[in-house]
Amino acid sequence: MERKESKSIKRNQKLTRTEQIERTLITGYRKKIWNRFLEAINEYQMIADGDKIAVCISGGKDSMLLAKCFQELKAHGNINFEVEYIVMNPGYAEENKQKIIDNAKLLNVPITMFETHVFEHVEKIEKHPCFICAKMRRGHLYRKAKELGCNKIALGHHFDDVVETILIGLFYGAQYQTMMPKVKSTYHEGMELIRPLYLVREQDILSWVKKNELEFINCACKITKKEVGDANASKRAEVKKLVAELKKKYKNIDVNIFRSAQGVSLDTVLSYKLEGVEHNFLDDYYTRKRNVQNNENN
Repeated sequence: MERKESKSIKRNQKLTRTEQIERTLITGYRKKIWNRFLEAINEYQMIADGDKIAVCISGGKDSMLLAKCFQELKAHGNINFEVEYIVMNPGYAEENKQKIIDNAKLLNVPITMFETHVFEHVEKIEKHPCFICAKMRRGHLYRKAKELGCNKIALGHHFDDVVETILIGLFYGAQYQTMMPKVKSTYHEGMELIRPLYLVREQDILSWVKKNELEFINCACKITKKEVGDANASKRAEVKKLVAELKKKYKNIDVNIFRSAQGVSLDTVLSYKLEGVEHNFLDDYYTRKRNVQNNENN
């Protein structure tokens, strides 16, 4: 047993740091990250032969991990696709911009960085600056991706983002909605957004980062630094804290919240929207046969 461990240590010592980091994805984190990455791609049909995908890197842990997963898939997967790694600089402080460049070099990710003035414009906006910022950044990413000949952009949203989005909609928006695994762009014809980390837990991403002693930028937004009480940021933080507390008593509560988006029964909702058109349960209440017994028992 000791000999086997000794050989493994020696073998790892021969690898560069970048190679060691890459190796952890298909060894120590195969089940929790790599397999779930593949599961999301397959289950939601995110990638097809002939695609050219722009992996959008913000500089945080999630998008950097996404880039490494795509490199692994490109090198060893059986899908014929092309990939670009793009970084939009919305006006980062110089130290944050350099941190992204240094991490990309360390992880051997060939990034294409392009400049914008998003932060400069958003600083002048008083109402809903985070919403406007996100919309502007998304627009820039779509345009750059299309310029590079891509038909899809990939973002680093993960399982916890999906769960939190469901609860934020319920608690603060009085609506039931979720963050979809893929979405066709409304304003950029022929473009699609995909989220390949959809089934990956944030705690496993954090574990991977800690294991490899990596350090990424967190929120580099100038506005949230000046406005600590930003509503959108605080709502997500509140929901994240709530889920963490509930998980102490109900281990699978986050999984159940996630699965609720797969188990919606339109027979038991008052109204819903489909392609922007609202439908009410009274629309066909008197003409459609219903499972009265089941509804009466609820």
